[in-house]
Amino acid sequence: MALMVLKTLDVLGAQHGYGIARRLEQASGGALVINHGTLYPVLIKLVQEGAIWSEWGTSENNRSARFYSITKAGRRQLLREQQHWKETTRIMEQLLALHGESA
Repeated sequence: MALMVLKTLDVLGAQHGYGIARRLEQASGGALVINHGTLYPVLIKLVQEGAIWSEWGTSENNRSARFYSITKAGRRQLLREQQHWKETTRIMEQLLALHGESA
């Protein structure tokens, strides 16, 4: 989830939690349904790690909301996590391509 949040903030800039969740749902074609119980612990952890920062602002509905932005450290983390994900998927593709080979 952290990778998805970091990528969303990197591409879209500052977003509030609801905006991040809706963007992830939209980008996944509705395959993901993000709830507050899943998203907000990730946002808190990323803030604590210094990967993102937050500030209060006004949403498009004229409501007070916390907006999150990616930091330089967050961009470095995003690159590391993207590389890790690519390596993991490469390994999984190799494993799934095995055709009854025994170890």
